[in-house]
Amino acid sequence: MDKTFDPLKLENQLCFPLYAAAKEVVGKYKPFLDKIDLTYTQYITMMVLWEHKSITVKELGERLYLDSGTLTPLLKRLESKNFIKRERSAEDERVVDVTITEAGERLRESAKEVPKQMAHCMPLMVEDARVLYGLLYKLLK
Repeated sequence: MDKTFDPLKLENQLCFPLYAAAKEVVGKYKPFLDKIDLTYTQYITMMVLWEHKSITVKELGERLYLDSGTLTPLLKRLESKNFIKRERSAEDERVVDVTITEAGERLRESAKEVPKQMAHCMPLMVEDARVLYGLLYKLLK
């Protein structure tokens, strides 16, 4: 083993560049998301709802890697903007269903430009982005 390797040096930590890069990327979203009145976590929540239309809070949390303590206030804010509605399941009252509203569907049109705008902010070639995407999802599994 390399005696000069210090496992507690910041530059030797995989977690740090992941954390810093994630923070930087999310920060680059802000001006684009401000235009459509969403935070980043609200945006990714809406992305799931644009795809699925209706989903349980539990499933939403699993897809977004968010716990209910984070999701509940986030969903309340989206509901207050009339983008979603939350309802207890008729089959099991412990389950809360989240459904996109017409206003939430209309928001999708405004959000369509965000990925294009973000592509211009990312200093990666398409192939590098694909490799990074694959590696990150490998870590998540």
